[in-house]
Amino acid sequence: MSITAIQNKLKIIDRSKTFQGFVIFVIVVSALSIGAHTYHLPQWLESSLWVLDIGITVFFLFELIIRYLASDGVKSFFSKGWNIFDTIIVIGSLIPLGGSTVLLARLLRIFRVLRLVSMVPELRMLINALFKAIPRMGYIVLLMFVIFYIYGAVGSMFFAHINEFLWGDVSIAMLTLFRISTFESWTSIMYETMAVYPLSWMFYLSFIFLTTFTFLNMMVGTVLDVMSEESRLMSEAKAKQALDAQLDEKTTEVTEVSTEPTSTTSQVAAYASVEDMQKLHDKIDQLTALVIQQQASVLANSAATTKVK
Repeated sequence: MSITAIQNKLKIIDRSKTFQGFVIFVIVVSALSIGAHTYHLPQWLESSLWVLDIGITVFFLFELIIRYLASDGVKSFFSKGWNIFDTIIVIGSLIPLGGSTVLLARLLRIFRVLRLVSMVPELRMLINALFKAIPRMGYIVLLMFVIFYIYGAVGSMFFAHINEFLWGDVSIAMLTLFRISTFESWTSIMYETMAVYPLSWMFYLSFIFLTTFTFLNMMVGTVLDVMSEESRLMSEAKAKQALDAQLDEKTTEVTEVSTEPTSTTSQVAAYASVEDMQKLHDKIDQLTALVIQQQASVLANSAATTKVK
């Protein structure tokens, strides 16, 4: 069997839902094992968990090797951030549970639970959306800081003589405003200042309206916008992955047939060569990219037509 056929079979195994489901099961068992170590257990159960931990570590290493061999090389494998993350977690798990490194080893094994994120596409989508939304949310946070600073300065000037502990200076006033934005006993703070300034309720209500309602909704809207974009990209990736899986299966069949001895050349000619399948693979990728581009242009035109109406 050639190297290409072996790699194609490893790709099929790596993309198999059964294999991925078993990996998720092992991750959950690993999480339960880590939690069990926090209890006072009998010695025989501690020894069993230690053996189970070794088995889980070996399985994760075996699974990572399969994913690496199924990829198109070192550059292709490490071009994906989740593969780098899994590699760090698996290599960190190889630290033995003993001696002076026992605490570090246990901490690294706790992070193996995060591998659940890299294995479940929906969780990966959420994390990617969160990271992509951070730059957009940065401007919202900056505007919130300006509002906090203005209200903090005003509150310090007017309410410092009422309660110096809460309004003594700008920094303490901003901390008090943060407490108000979380609705933590904010009415008691308001009633205390209303005893001196009856109209001070306008200060609190306007601040709560700006920060808690307006800016919070802006944050949620930003995350939802990025999540919708990530959901579209994930759907396209799933469609492309399904096509790749079908092509890999066909390529494996062609490779196996081409390596078997045949009595006539007509039987060999009945199957496409590996190079032809690769060309077909490239053509399908080009057609997929063209369809995606056309869909994007149609959506843009429809949006423009809606705006004109």
